[in-house]
Amino acid sequence: MKKKIKVSTILEVVREAGDLFLQEYKLNAIPINKQQFFSALNSIDERCMAVLKAGLNDEFPETAWNTVDEFDHDGQKQALPLSKYWVCDAMDGAIQYLQHIPGWTINLALICDGELYFSVIYDPLANEMFWAEKGSGAFMNGNPIQPLAKTDPDIMLAVFEYGHQDPAIPGFNQKHGTAVTALLNQYGVVRNYGPHGLQLAYVGAGRIDVFHQLGLDTFNWLAGILIAREAGAEILNAKGESWKWGDESLLVSSPGTGRRLIEETAGNILN
Repeated sequence: MKKKIKVSTILEVVREAGDLFLQEYKLNAIPINKQQFFSALNSIDERCMAVLKAGLNDEFPETAWNTVDEFDHDGQKQALPLSKYWVCDAMDGAIQYLQHIPGWTINLALICDGELYFSVIYDPLANEMFWAEKGSGAFMNGNPIQPLAKTDPDIMLAVFEYGHQDPAIPGFNQKHGTAVTALLNQYGVVRNYGPHGLQLAYVGAGRIDVFHQLGLDTFNWLAGILIAREAGAEILNAKGESWKWGDESLLVSSPGTGRRLIEETAGNILN
């Protein structure tokens, strides 16, 4: 990207969107049926996107917005044929928000010529802003971040996630079970937290040692992948190959940890 982007403008707009929902956190009634549930999710998405577009379209008039649904399997397999566009997870962890529990963020990524160029993840409850620009490192509230260099798996924290595969893949839940069992056998602490992107940023910041997920969940990953990568984390798929757009698994860890996991679990962590 030839033109230098105004990072401060992007961060301010993302903060505005997150703080809008922070003001209303726990004030909504928790949905008790599907109609209320999906109506609330749509409202979150529409209101968040309205704030982001109002704040960014004037500064980035030539940058489009992703129009592919996050549950569109084929649409997540490759980048759009556009020179520049935004991918926004309007609220990663919206279910937690609706249920009045922590673990929700505003995620935004800028794609340039099919590659991740800039991303930001804002956690309003913690007042923490993670962001990264390609080739420039990763930061949290202005301070550089990097993974921790632990060597003892007994004191490592591993997390696992899963996506919504539609249509359902036969045997997919069993594969998840095998993978989680491998994590439990390998690490001292294993958790499932919720917001995908934030967990990837936490790997970059040394708060989490291993993130593992089977299945395709590209749009939930993108913002966190760039932050983790720029921080110095290892970005692989579950086969141990360097992750690329369209891969149907993700393994992000401190350097060397993911490859050791694959070697020591003898394939039980594979997709």
